[in-house]
Amino acid sequence: MAPDTATDVFEEHRPLLTGVAYRMLGRVADAEDVVQEAWLRWSGADRSDVREPRGYLVRVTTRLAIDRLRQVQSRKEAYVGPWLPEPYVTHFADTVPDSAERAVLADSVSLAVLVVLESLSPLERAVFVLREAFGYPYADIAAVLDREEPAVRQLAGRARKHVDERRPRYEVDPAERRDLTERFLAAAADGDLEGLMAMLAPDVRLVGDSGGRSQAPLRVIESADKVGRFLQGAAKKGVPHVSFRFLEINGGPALVIMSGTKPDSVFQLDVVDGRIQCIYIMRNPEKLLALDVE
Repeated sequence: MAPDTATDVFEEHRPLLTGVAYRMLGRVADAEDVVQEAWLRWSGADRSDVREPRGYLVRVTTRLAIDRLRQVQSRKEAYVGPWLPEPYVTHFADTVPDSAERAVLADSVSLAVLVVLESLSPLERAVFVLREAFGYPYADIAAVLDREEPAVRQLAGRARKHVDERRPRYEVDPAERRDLTERFLAAAADGDLEGLMAMLAPDVRLVGDSGGRSQAPLRVIESADKVGRFLQGAAKKGVPHVSFRFLEINGGPALVIMSGTKPDSVFQLDVVDGRIQCIYIMRNPEKLLALDVE
């Protein structure tokens, strides 16, 4: 395989490899490092015996991601405050025409599901990602992980049961979610506590991720009253040179608050029966560096 051909093959599969690595790690920088290492392995390998480049590259990427996941677990244990995945700009609405496939991809990369995946073992997470997000047959996953197929099926069953017990059980029309996000922004910007309270579910939760590097709650805030008052107070403090962007992040609409030309924070809402069930706020500057807002 000529060098140019090797590069073309890798670039053809790069989106898939990045998708696997990000779902495994929840951080764009770590995912990019893994994909770069996969490229080095691919470019330096004897490819004459590689019959299926896609399978080879997914196997290399998955194994590298498992190794990286084991390395970063101690880093997350020392994390200040709640941990959320790094916001990941997706374009499923524009690039995936099939609505069923789009829903599966969006769910597999959603903040709620990625938070649940943090509680899986690295092998369980790898099996879940390859099976649930990308539809890999058990035999292929067994080859990727160098495990027997019955063992992979057991891992898949445990992972699916764990995720199903903890993942949100609802489906929301993206247009409804976008509309509620816009109304949420307007009420928060105006300091309209009554308007905010009308949108919040009684048991709403607010999860803020700052890593101790910016202002955000160091614990999860629960109940409509506490969340509403927190948002009202935060809106009063304001952001210098503020502007707003709406992006598809982690498969759903999100509000990006800009301070000048830099992202200051990302808000994303989970919605149930027309009410806000959970508010995610990402304010760790390190996690916003790679955010493409253009």
